[in-house]
Amino acid sequence: MKIFSKEQIYEGDKLTVERQNISSTDLMERAGAQIFKWMHIRLQGAQVPIHIFCGIGNNGGDGLVLARHLILDGYNVKIYVVNCSDKRSKDFLINYDRIKNVTKHWPTLLSCKEDFPEIHAEDIIVDAIFGIGLNRPVDNWVKDLFIHFKKTKAFTLSIDIPSGLQIDGVTKDEDAVVWAGYTLSFVVPKLVFFLPETAKYTIHWEVLDIGLDVNFLSETSAEAELIGKHEVLPLYIPRDKFSHKGQFGHSLIIGGSYGKIGAVILASRAALSSGAGLVSAYVPKCGYIPLQSSFPEAMVITDTNDEKIINMDFNIKPTVIGLGVGIGTDAETIKAVEGFLKKNKTPLVIDADGINILAQKKTLLKLLPKQTILTPHPKELERLIGKWTDDFDKLEKVKTYSKKYNLIIVIKGANTITVFQDKLYVNSTGNPGLATAGSGDVLTGIITGLISQGYHPLNASVFGVYLHGKSGDIAIEDYGYQSLIASHIIDYLGEAYKDLFKQPEQPQAQEEAVDNKK
Repeated sequence: MKIFSKEQIYEGDKLTVERQNISSTDLMERAGAQIFKWMHIRLQGAQVPIHIFCGIGNNGGDGLVLARHLILDGYNVKIYVVNCSDKRSKDFLINYDRIKNVTKHWPTLLSCKEDFPEIHAEDIIVDAIFGIGLNRPVDNWVKDLFIHFKKTKAFTLSIDIPSGLQIDGVTKDEDAVVWAGYTLSFVVPKLVFFLPETAKYTIHWEVLDIGLDVNFLSETSAEAELIGKHEVLPLYIPRDKFSHKGQFGHSLIIGGSYGKIGAVILASRAALSSGAGLVSAYVPKCGYIPLQSSFPEAMVITDTNDEKIINMDFNIKPTVIGLGVGIGTDAETIKAVEGFLKKNKTPLVIDADGINILAQKKTLLKLLPKQTILTPHPKELERLIGKWTDDFDKLEKVKTYSKKYNLIIVIKGANTITVFQDKLYVNSTGNPGLATAGSGDVLTGIITGLISQGYHPLNASVFGVYLHGKSGDIAIEDYGYQSLIASHIIDYLGEAYKDLFKQPEQPQAQEEAVDNKK
């Protein structure tokens, strides 16, 4: 699913009006009617008080359309206009005028804190104050209104985006944004729904189809893409009946040090479980017995040193190499990594201390093969690119870094974002259970295993992140968040693959089956 910029959304509205030969007011009517349908399906005529707060722009116009439909259907509606400026949009004024035809009670104008209405916890608040066009801090009395919403503890539904939240920036004042229980986003989700500093402003979100021009939607290249099942299915490479292990490549995992051999075991197991034909592990001598005894499917090559890697000397020709898990940052190890990178031409996936070594010696970045994949967690990323002011600044710095060194960078988090050049791929799978030791090692192994099978590095990154999260989503059904461990992610990878081809259940068909049994 595409994630458009503010400018692209405006362009989509404009083209829809032109190509469908409708007015902007008609498009607003369509949007408001869709919100009404969403609410009506859930409320079914319930007479809970619905407080609709409208701004004086097009977002407020959407709120007025919604209010009119709710009133006509007999709902208990109270309308307020947040009178924060003298400028009113044309479509707002048209719908403001239409309200008088369906109710005796004109909207209440709010201009200061003393105007705020009483709202109970059992009521519903609809936030239609500011849309995606907001590019300035809100007035203090409007901020007080947002605080008032929060204090009531009433369910808050935001239209398109929580008011006060900018689509392309981070609001520093948490009280200057509406904290929504649900947001109904028109056409596509907003990038701010997925970033650590801004996702908190809406607990849930859903996309509403308001009938934008289909050619615009299909032909417009988005700045970001939300990755779900439908996006990764085309990436999947099926296997031929007569295929053999030699066709799925040889993954080599290089890493480990005394006390950190488990990282290599996890990454190696994940590489094989994701589909690599062969997996070898290059470890210090202390890792030989742990690997051979706990993971017999792997082949093991040992360094000359007992406790750390100092040579990186092997005589195999792997398809892809996963480097860095548990490897440490000892001076001799760094020297070995530098020597290896100077002669290596094999595709790389680099994680953990491999990234930390690159951060210490940035000259090594120029030695990396094109489209090498880095999988940093936040602190590793900071060591690599430096500090950032907010999430948008972070993304811009990562884009710049990706372009400068021709890297694919996987920013691990609640919504892991894969960055290549100027494009963002926002993952939709995963849960808090994945915040556990070794989870990143597993991800490294999965991506390495996918490249081994012939997946392009970018596709392997996007697909691997999805599978990693989906495996965790399935695993928590048995283990819950707290008890999920990294090994479980590997154990459920098969289920994640199978889920790609699982058809959603059809409620109507189920009901018919029940009726037939009767």
